[in-house]
Amino acid sequence: MTIEQSVEHYARLWPRKPAVVTATETLSYASLWQRVRQKASALNLHEGEPYVFQSTQDADFIVTYLAVHLCGGVAVPIGSGGNETVNSTSSNCKCADILFTTGSTGTSKGVMITEEAWTANAENLIDRLGFTADLLFIVCGPLSHLGSLSKVYPTLMSGATLYIMESLKDLNAFFSVFELPFPKFATFLVPSSIRMLLQIAGKELQKVGPKIDFIETGAAAIAQHDMERLCRLLPSSRLFNTYASTETGIICSYEYSRQGCVAGLLGRPMKHSSVRIGEGGRVICSGRTLMAGYAGDEEATRKVLRDGEAYTSDIGFLNDDGMLHLVGRMDDVINVGGYKVNPSEVEDAAMNFPPIADCICIAAPHVVLGSAPKLLFVPREGCEVKPRDIALFLKSKLESYKVPLLYEAVDAVRRTFNGKPDRKAYL
Repeated sequence: MTIEQSVEHYARLWPRKPAVVTATETLSYASLWQRVRQKASALNLHEGEPYVFQSTQDADFIVTYLAVHLCGGVAVPIGSGGNETVNSTSSNCKCADILFTTGSTGTSKGVMITEEAWTANAENLIDRLGFTADLLFIVCGPLSHLGSLSKVYPTLMSGATLYIMESLKDLNAFFSVFELPFPKFATFLVPSSIRMLLQIAGKELQKVGPKIDFIETGAAAIAQHDMERLCRLLPSSRLFNTYASTETGIICSYEYSRQGCVAGLLGRPMKHSSVRIGEGGRVICSGRTLMAGYAGDEEATRKVLRDGEAYTSDIGFLNDDGMLHLVGRMDDVINVGGYKVNPSEVEDAAMNFPPIADCICIAAPHVVLGSAPKLLFVPREGCEVKPRDIALFLKSKLESYKVPLLYEAVDAVRRTFNGKPDRKAYL
């Protein structure tokens, strides 16, 4: 069934069951379906017609999103302050959504996602993560992006309940959700949000741990140090690290709480997905979850989609168990006198140095080597951090050419909206 058919099904089966909950309202499956039908009638869209609307963190967004699909239109949710436009040629593609992302090309593109891809993504997540009808899934990221929007599908298609938050900035509001009368809870958090919770709300997270069925992370690399600490705080929860992108859909996931904490390990491909490694370690994905292409940009589409496969900018390998291990991104690798340095490996090692609260590794000009790793670090409150001490610690963890030659203390690390280290901001 499609997500709209699922909502209609549960509206008949469990009419009073909560479908969407926010801080200010609760929509049962019956009331959600009624509002979706009313909104679809008011929209009166034509088949394949794009409908651009603001991505808001509330029940109205879910109503509008589903109503656009019910009309046969193409949903184009944009974030706050977004000025994206949809090329008229995009309406010729039979897709369900257009989501804007910087993607594999480095510039903002409208990624076309079909109904089949959304259903396959949902089935991948239901099968691997185990969404069930008695679950309350907390969404605290922007619904205009795949990370959060992809969780709406398995939640509502399983007859579970969706809780929508504005963001994770109000931690009191986040932890108050666990007081609701549901048997189990789950959420998706980017690694930077997990680190924030670990640093300033570890005790509160541990208290609600018995209620947490699972936490999924993705969008950026999570440090092994953070995985290990989360496992200690939540010994009864299932913890997943997922590989996905707007272009590829949901591809792999690894349950590190059960199988062991290994940085960069992302597990086997899910039921509707496949992965192979191309020249130079390039990660190439295939399966039903792939995008249909970039809206109105055939040239950019051809650079990524070839013969039913999506060529990513990620570098990795498949281990002996067929699990994907991500090494880094092609445009992030630092060339140090002919040696290749993955900055995320340096960051992961540095995060094991207790006086460092956060860090980012970037390429810096060097008179002899051409370029060299530079570590920008945020000292933990009350700690004096000397570059020499960091270097000595890293020498015990990394090969010598990977140890940064330059160090600088900063107030904060710049990150993208989904928590990835924003290396381009330091160019």
